[in-house]
Amino acid sequence: MVKQTAGHEQLGNFAEKFAELNDDVLFGEVWSREDKLSLRDRSLVTICVFMGKGLVDSSLKYHIANAKKNGITLSEMAEIVTHAAFYAGWPNAWAVFNLVKEVYADEIQSHNNERGTTHGGAFGMGEPNVNYAQYFVGNSYLKMLDKTESGVAFANVTFEPRCRNNWHIHHASKGGGQVLICVEGEGWYQEEGKEARSLKPGDIVVIPANVKHWHGAKKDSWFSHIAVEISGVDTSNEWCEPVTDEEYNKLEGK
Repeated sequence: MVKQTAGHEQLGNFAEKFAELNDDVLFGEVWSREDKLSLRDRSLVTICVFMGKGLVDSSLKYHIANAKKNGITLSEMAEIVTHAAFYAGWPNAWAVFNLVKEVYADEIQSHNNERGTTHGGAFGMGEPNVNYAQYFVGNSYLKMLDKTESGVAFANVTFEPRCRNNWHIHHASKGGGQVLICVEGEGWYQEEGKEARSLKPGDIVVIPANVKHWHGAKKDSWFSHIAVEISGVDTSNEWCEPVTDEEYNKLEGK
């Protein structure tokens, strides 16, 4: 087992004893007793305890990633969370599944491909949008389609249900902006200070430069659109704050 050093790195300068107990005892002596209980089974137990206590933050995501490393497969993880849901509560299970989807994103996409349940319309889902993941709530996928000599770029962006990008602005001193062509599922588009617009396949959204906005999927639908970047002068993208659950849920209640 890889030696844990998080306690010393984050707390060692003022909580030395806690750091020692965390790294050397819990993740050292306890987790290393593989002759008594395997790392895989320790991961399983830990996830269920976290889920039961409603601790569904980044620390649980770490343990889910650790469980994956320790050999728990996607199908096993799904069964573990489903079984525990009857004892730990349904809302806790949903919260855990959201973390599982992030950790097992590649396996989930492969699973969907095998079952023929891919998304993205005629253009396909592409790959997990890891380079921009920090600007999204939920998982998104990106497939670059083309880029013309004039600099106009075309990309198919796919959002899982409830996924949306942060508020953002396409800056330009001249020209610029973006066009969205909806190709699959249902989603939302909203400009700052305006009512949100419901989107379905065939809808087109023309986004002017220098306008703060966001777009994403509805709660029960995957959503895909082609994003067309319009060339301009002094173009740049500014990523702003996330669309909060409160903001999003108000739309879904309409």
